[in-house]
Amino acid sequence: MTTDQDDGGREQGVEFGPLGDDLKDQEYPIDKESLLERYGDRELGLGDDTTTLQTVLAAQGETTYESADDVRQSIIGMVSDQAIGRKNYSDRGGSTAAEAGHDESA
Repeated sequence: MTTDQDDGGREQGVEFGPLGDDLKDQEYPIDKESLLERYGDRELGLGDDTTTLQTVLAAQGETTYESADDVRQSIIGMVSDQAIGRKNYSDRGGSTAAEAGHDESA
């Protein structure tokens, strides 16, 4: 799986910081309740803001995570547009030809 992740632990607008390493070292599977008991107070960077893992995953129903990537993808899917960065500019990945101003009809 290819992700938009840099060496600092930032992936698709979310800065995981030390939590990223802890998730890699965690034994899986793990349910949401156990995950939040261990790491719920950990902070995630979202653009110029921060939030906790508890806040991000609180609205997600009961689930069991099979891997660190599973947790990371859940976090990315649950964050608000705070992680996006600049409005109308994709800080989360590539752009389509239409977004880039290319007219494919020419």
